[in-house]
Amino acid sequence: MERYWNTTPGRLRLARAACVLLGVGLLTLLAVAAGGISGTWGAIARRDAPRTVAATQLNLALNDMDAQAANILISSGDSGTGKGRLNESYVKAQGFYTDAQETISRSLRTLGAASDGDKSTEDTVVALTDDFAHYQELVGRALENDEHPGGKELARADYSRATDLLSGQLLPRARKLVDANNKVYQREYDSSRSDLSIQLIAEVVLGLLLIGALVVLQVRLARRFHRVFNPALLGATLCAIVAFVCAGQLLTTSAEQLKVARHDSFDSVVALSRSKAIGYDANADESRFLLDPSRRDAYGQSFLDKSQQLYGIEGASLRSYGAQLADTWSGYQRDHRDERFTGEYLRELDNITFAGEREAAEKTVETYAVYQKDDRTFRRLVAEGRLKEATVFCIGWASDTSNAHFGLWMKAVDEVTAINVAHHERAIARGRDAVTTQAPAAAGALLLAGALLGLGLRPRLAEFR
Repeated sequence: MERYWNTTPGRLRLARAACVLLGVGLLTLLAVAAGGISGTWGAIARRDAPRTVAATQLNLALNDMDAQAANILISSGDSGTGKGRLNESYVKAQGFYTDAQETISRSLRTLGAASDGDKSTEDTVVALTDDFAHYQELVGRALENDEHPGGKELARADYSRATDLLSGQLLPRARKLVDANNKVYQREYDSSRSDLSIQLIAEVVLGLLLIGALVVLQVRLARRFHRVFNPALLGATLCAIVAFVCAGQLLTTSAEQLKVARHDSFDSVVALSRSKAIGYDANADESRFLLDPSRRDAYGQSFLDKSQQLYGIEGASLRSYGAQLADTWSGYQRDHRDERFTGEYLRELDNITFAGEREAAEKTVETYAVYQKDDRTFRRLVAEGRLKEATVFCIGWASDTSNAHFGLWMKAVDEVTAINVAHHERAIARGRDAVTTQAPAAAGALLLAGALLGLGLRPRLAEFR
């Protein structure tokens, strides 16, 4: 047997077997990689991203619902009579309240269905659902009391209990869901990137060995049989090169698009979604400030705390925040390295990746600064005892009101979020396209290389029969 492998046909068959084994190894690696990547994109598109987005929508809608409940009570006028009612604000607040209520119910159903098998998430969703039912009962009681003569104080008391439940139970659990689902997405990303790195190294080794083996075989045949080249074997080598390139593109493109989908785009989506929820909560604090004079100090501090989460300024007070915001922001605009602030907006500004994103992100901060300036006006009107003017300025819908400027701020947040969402979806589409195009091309090239290898060696082996 040893003597046979030292003969020309034995060596040719050994070389063929080595090339086939390398090709099979590369084909197997390709199948495993394509299956894993396809599964990752499916998990991201159908589970990880939608669950995280649903959790952020739940967080935002809870804040919006509470704000609109306060706005209804503020704009309703005298209990039982409706005297002094701000009709436009009252009707709009009722509509937004219903919309937020429906969003919360839908998000809870989505999260409940998606959490099947995840005990921790299931428990959180169940607790949220129970607390939300209690919250709706308290708000419903507040709105009902407000419709009865002399019921405004009872309505305030019920609303205060509802908002305490919101801040103490509902919002922390909603934020926990956002963080939990975002961590699942991060784990999926880390695992996939690690697998792709290992697979790329293996692909390079196997691919180069296969191409090298085919080249060596071509040279040996040329020397042994005194021919310049073997056409079929040359075709097999070219096919192996095509397979090597396509498989490499599959792995590198998948790694690049995973980074775009996870960090370049979705990190910003989460930060901006959090900022929007915080913004709605801060806006609600202004309405709560008007509704319940006994808690004004607490609601004023709460507004500042949320402002610091969005655009944190060390040592800022409610009185100085606006001036310090203008100073630090003008410094940043002159030099983007001048980062004398923290928070969700800095998180987004440090993750600028796409065309038009910086302009949209900076517009978000600029509209936020206008809203903060309005807050100073609002508090000055309250301090001067001009409560009706403060109420109209806070929850009215004229173009020069705080509410209108809040809407422009939220629109700016939506615009920069939309840029990142579009690139997140595009990355998923490109990643899936790589699987459906590069993987079949590489597999087809490998199979053709195997056929051409057999075809090229067959006449040479036939000479020894």
